[in-house]
Amino acid sequence: MSTHPADGDDPDRLFAVARGRDRTGDDPPAHGPSGTAPAPARRRRTRRDAPPDVLDVVALIVAEDDPGGGLPAEQVAVLRLCRGHPVALVEVAARLEMPVHVARILLRDMRDTGRITVRDPSAAAAPARPADLETLKQVLVGLEHL
Repeated sequence: MSTHPADGDDPDRLFAVARGRDRTGDDPPAHGPSGTAPAPARRRRTRRDAPPDVLDVVALIVAEDDPGGGLPAEQVAVLRLCRGHPVALVEVAARLEMPVHVARILLRDMRDTGRITVRDPSAAAAPARPADLETLKQVLVGLEHL
């Protein structure tokens, strides 16, 4: 006798154990096994749901919206923090005391709704000619005198 919960022959039991999904992980059918529409379920964000773009930890966040009513507290805090001047993603996460990966998700959602803009860090352009060694020595001497 098998004790696995999904080993029964009753399709309603299998539907309940598999949470409306078949064994391959496909989405639930449009109608449950009894012919009725399944109850709406909240889906958790998974890696395959996430867009391929990943915000860099040094990306600059700029508020584009006013922190008004009806927004979640985290979004209001981000808008207040980034109002008037850009703030790095890692600094947003630190000031709001949340993990960086959580801040990335929050900020990506806010970017997609137009509440913030994200400025990607640009790589420094290589100088056309190398720096003059004598100039660098003078800068070093000047810094030592400070």
